[in-house]
Amino acid sequence: MTFGTQDPPRSRRSVLSQLMLAGSAWAAPASWAQTGKAGAQEGRLVVVFLRGAYDGLSALVPYTDPRYYQLRPNIAIAAPDGSAQSAIALDGTFALHPALAPLFPLWQQGLLAVLPAAGSPDPTRSHFDAQHHWELGSPRKSNGTQGWMNQWASLIAQTGIQSTAPRKPNALAVGESNPFILAGPAPVQRVPRGQAATQKGALGNERTRDAMLHLYQGNDELSQAFRAGAESRAQTAQILSENEMGSMAGDRQEMMAANNGAPSAKGLLLDAQYLGTLMRRDRNLRLGFLSAGGWDTHANQGAASGMLSNNLASLATTLVQLRKDFSQANDVVVVCSEFGRTSAENGTRGTDHGHGNALWLMGSKVQGGRWHGQWTGLAQGNLHEGRDLPVHHDFRAVFAQVMQRTQGLSAADLDALFPGLVWDSKLDPLMRI
Repeated sequence: MTFGTQDPPRSRRSVLSQLMLAGSAWAAPASWAQTGKAGAQEGRLVVVFLRGAYDGLSALVPYTDPRYYQLRPNIAIAAPDGSAQSAIALDGTFALHPALAPLFPLWQQGLLAVLPAAGSPDPTRSHFDAQHHWELGSPRKSNGTQGWMNQWASLIAQTGIQSTAPRKPNALAVGESNPFILAGPAPVQRVPRGQAATQKGALGNERTRDAMLHLYQGNDELSQAFRAGAESRAQTAQILSENEMGSMAGDRQEMMAANNGAPSAKGLLLDAQYLGTLMRRDRNLRLGFLSAGGWDTHANQGAASGMLSNNLASLATTLVQLRKDFSQANDVVVVCSEFGRTSAENGTRGTDHGHGNALWLMGSKVQGGRWHGQWTGLAQGNLHEGRDLPVHHDFRAVFAQVMQRTQGLSAADLDALFPGLVWDSKLDPLMRI
């Protein structure tokens, strides 16, 4: 059993206080319970969701574990040897897929960290159910109408952390039309994928726009919402049109992904550039969401090259771009997926639905340049159901650390967002104090 390497000595401020809130499963640090929202730093959180269950054992290669190469004779990433087709050593346990090479400088700068075995504690292998659990913030719960990011956006408006009108959106989704994680009563700014984001749609036609605005000219809630939405769409298209950059050159053709309507990884960079532009312009936008499909690699997954490698290359360039736009002290980007993939390759040189997975964090407040949490290797007896990485750390515990440190959430806030979750003290070194 191994925990994250090079754990720094704990200071008094990082030692878990045994404060148990009445009626809550949280055991939170005393400083957290005392400061709550008063300590909010208005950090921005961007979630990048890889729909389809990406293969974390190819992205984060346990190259010193001999079982890795036994389980994957055709698709394993070669151990680091300095060549372009081999992994990039991070430490004596893990290495980076060569397609993720653009992220290595962020690792060296201490801005990028990873948990090798995190995820949802629910064992489902259903994409639909697992994604629903992640977006609802409640594993094993099948009902619910409000995503946890929408619920947090509601809390931002209700508590007056923002400085403008409470009905102005605090959350932004680019690319995916209606992600459940942002579903709910709080207003959300939604931007279409790819080049469609720079177009004004049907309301770009002056006669149509005038007719619709005349129809919804009243002061009722529906009319006010329509006018606000129409104005937002026009402003968004204008901003993005004016900010088209030469660095966006390349193939921009968008592909419809099979996973809940998420766009393909191929278009993720352009969506990230749009998200950065809009969130820089409007500081009330504290929460951002991007997603990409195409990660369900049951066949012909590839190794250092191939289908998965191409997707990882798109992800790497996207994260480099996001770091440029979200580099303030309390900005954090989280990359996650609904579950991992089997430790062993299948008969079609792919991988099947698994359980635990590598979860990535990027930001100045992240204790980067290292991995965090527990890692027990690939020995048969240490695998979930004898085939998958276990989930040593609940994904909600990861978000709890991030949001408490960078957005000032109180224990009560987090208990409302993630009911029943116990504070994971093994993750206390995850964020800088």
